Amino acid sequence: MKQFLLLLRKEQLENIRNYKIYWIPAIFILLGIVEPTTNYFLPQILESSGSLPEGAVFEMPTPTPEQMLAAIMEQFQTIGIAVLILAYMGTIAGERKSGTATLLYVRPLSFKAYFLSKWTTASVISLVSVWLGFLAGYYYTFLFFGEVELIKVFQMVGTYSMWVLVVMAFVLVASAIAPNSGFAAAIALGTYLLIQLIDGLFGSNWTFSPVKIPQYGVEWLTGSANSSLWGAIGIAVLLIIFLFAVGSWAAKKNKAKTKV
Repeated sequence: MKQFLLLLRKEQLENIRNYKIYWIPAIFILLGIVEPTTNYFLPQILESSGSLPEGAVFEMPTPTPEQMLAAIMEQFQTIGIAVLILAYMGTIAGERKSGTATLLYVRPLSFKAYFLSKWTTASVISLVSVWLGFLAGYYYTFLFFGEVELIKVFQMVGTYSMWVLVVMAFVLVASAIAPNSGFAAAIALGTYLLIQLIDGLFGSNWTFSPVKIPQYGVEWLTGSANSSLWGAIGIAVLLIIFLFAVGSWAAKKNKAKTKV
């Protein structure tokens, strides 16, 4: 426990020094604001850009606030997740390649505490970013499109948070396995897109799939989530534990590849 707390402190300082605690939340807040703002001002933007023929009238249905929050989640699912992967792809692989990991590896080190400290720090920053982004998006959705019960927004974001924890565990496992940051990003992004594709094509009956957690989160906005939500969350927890074991093992196995 003492070693975990020391490593956690190290990770916190590192994330402060490389400004991740600032720019990652800033990107998510921006993503949350852009979607409702762009949709609200879209007719004026098209009109001022001169893209419409003279006399043409541009009409589009006004999205409901629930649809707007769902659209914000789609932005997080694509751009947001890509940002998180790129931000943390070098968490372990980068340390090995730069040689800074030797300062840790020459001492008695619990690789479970090592991996857990990195996952905890990355997850906290990611979750804070996601929550701030959704709250910013909710504020502008409320201003431009109407109100959604705040409790429903909390239920949606709380559910989505579990998916973010799964993604961060996988990103760190990719970083522990890969020889460098670029390869880690390729593994994480490739697998992320692949599982989304497979679930979209063949996963209609896989109701307990953790990939469906974001979809179940959106369902809170219009009523109650799918009854399979808790099963999906249970499998997500087991998946995180499995990824934690794999990541700790891979980090220990590859420590000999650290450049000196």
